[in-house]
Amino acid sequence: MKFLITGANGFVGKTLCTELLRQGHVVRAALRSERASVAGTEVAVTGAIDGKTDWSEALRDMEVVIHLAARVHVMKDDATDPLAEFLKVNHDGTDNLAQQAVRAGVKRLVYVSSIKVNGEKTSSTHPFTELDEPVPQDPYGISKWRAEQALRRIAQETGLEVVVVRPPLVYGPGVKGNFISLMAAIDNELALPLAGARNARSLVYVGNLADALIVCATHPVAAGQTYLVSDGEDVSTALLVEKIAEALGRKNRSFHFPHGMLRAVSAVLGRTEQVDRLFGSLRVSDAKIRSELGWKPPYTLTQGLCATADWYRGNAAKQ
Repeated sequence: MKFLITGANGFVGKTLCTELLRQGHVVRAALRSERASVAGTEVAVTGAIDGKTDWSEALRDMEVVIHLAARVHVMKDDATDPLAEFLKVNHDGTDNLAQQAVRAGVKRLVYVSSIKVNGEKTSSTHPFTELDEPVPQDPYGISKWRAEQALRRIAQETGLEVVVVRPPLVYGPGVKGNFISLMAAIDNELALPLAGARNARSLVYVGNLADALIVCATHPVAAGQTYLVSDGEDVSTALLVEKIAEALGRKNRSFHFPHGMLRAVSAVLGRTEQVDRLFGSLRVSDAKIRSELGWKPPYTLTQGLCATADWYRGNAAKQ
C-alpha cells in the first residue's frame, strides 16, 4: 500500500515509517523541510501545518494517510491564546488535510488523537473506554477533540474512511519530556519520593503504537471507529521507577513521602501538575481494538523499557 505519514520525522513517525518500510509498503514522509528526511521514504515538503497548507503533491497517488503531525501538549505554554494556536494546527490543519485527501482519492485517514480527549485522570479501578463522554480539559485536548469531530463530519459527507486512535503516554527510543527526565533521575540514582505512589497508569511503547496504527490503516473493520491502545500492563509510578531502574542497571533509591506533604511543597514550587501526574491514575481499556481487530501489542512493557534504556544509555551524554 501507499502511505503518507505526516510528522514522519518525529518520535512516533520514525518508528512507524521504519515498520511500514519493513513490511514492504511505499512510504512518503510529509515534512516541513528536506533537512528532516527519513531514511528509505519518499519526501514531500509541506511547510507549516494550518488551514492553508497545500497537500496536493504529498497526497498524489496515496491510498492511506496516517496523521501524526500536531502542535503538542507543553507544560508551560507562553502563547497569548494557547487554544487558538492549538486549533490552528490540530483542528484547522487536520480539517484541511482531510478535505484535500478526499479530493486526491485517498481511501482512509488514521488520526492520532490523544487520551486527553477522554479526560485527565481515572480512578485506579475504572479505565477510560471509547464509550466515555469526551471531557477534554486543556487547549491541547480540546483541539484534538474538535479535530475528531471535523473528521467525523467529513467522513459522513464524503465517505472518507476515518479511524481515530487515542494513545496514553508514549515511550520508547527518542522519548522526551517528563519520561526522559524521570529516566535521567533514576540513572543518576537520585532519591525520589515516589515509593508511595500506588496509582495505576497505562502506557504504550512506541513500537506497539506503530503496530496498532498499521492495523488500523489496513483492517477493513477499523473504518469509522475510535480505538484506545496501550501495552496492556498498567503500572504504578512506584513500580515504573523500579522497572526503569532495573532496565538501566541502577539502584532504585526511591523512598516514601506523604503525598499530601509532597503536593504542598510542589504547590510552593509551582510543580503541582507534575506531582499530580506522578501520583494520579490514568488507565485505558484496549479491549475494543483487541476484540474487533485482533490486535495485541507485539512488545511487553519490560521489552519496551529495556529498548528505551538501551537507547538512553547510548544517548545519555547528549541529553
